[in-house]
Amino acid sequence: MSSLPWLKIAENYLGTKEIPGPKTQALILKWWGLIRAPFKDDETPWCAGFVGGVLEECGIKSTRSASSLSYLTWGDELNGPELGAIAVKRRKGGGHVTFVAGEDGQGNLICLGGNQSDSVCYAVYPASVFETFRWPTGITRKKEPLPRFNVSKADITVKEN
Repeated sequence: MSSLPWLKIAENYLGTKEIPGPKTQALILKWWGLIRAPFKDDETPWCAGFVGGVLEECGIKSTRSASSLSYLTWGDELNGPELGAIAVKRRKGGGHVTFVAGEDGQGNLICLGGNQSDSVCYAVYPASVFETFRWPTGITRKKEPLPRFNVSKADITVKEN
C-alpha cells in the first residue's frame, strides 16, 4: 500500500461497481457531490468523478469537473509516470483519467481508477497512451518507485488503448 493519501483512499474503494438498472451506486453519487457535479446516476462516465472525489476527500482541490480531459492542465506536469500521478489520455468520445499505481515489468502501467470496466479496479495500460501525467500543486513528491505487480488477465483488466 502506498503512503500517498489519495492512493490509500482509492484502494479502499476497489471493487465498487455500477449497479445495472434504475438503482444507483451510492459511492458514485458521493463522488459526484464532492466535485459538485449535477449527476444523480452511475451511468454517466464517472472516471473523473472518482479521481476528483478521491482528491477532494484528501483535501486536495480537484478540477471539480466531470470531464476527464479537465485534468490535462490540472496541477503540475510530470516528465513521466510516477507513483500516485494522475494519468490522462484521450480516446474516441472523450478521455480517461486514472491514478498510476505501479508497473507490470514490461513497460505497462498498472492504474487504479473508476469506471474501468464499470468498476473501481486496476487496469493495465501502455505508458505511451497517456498524454500527460499530473501531480497536485503544492504537494511534495517523494519519488517512490513504481511497485511491480504480477499481472494476469484474470485479476486485472488489460486496456490496449
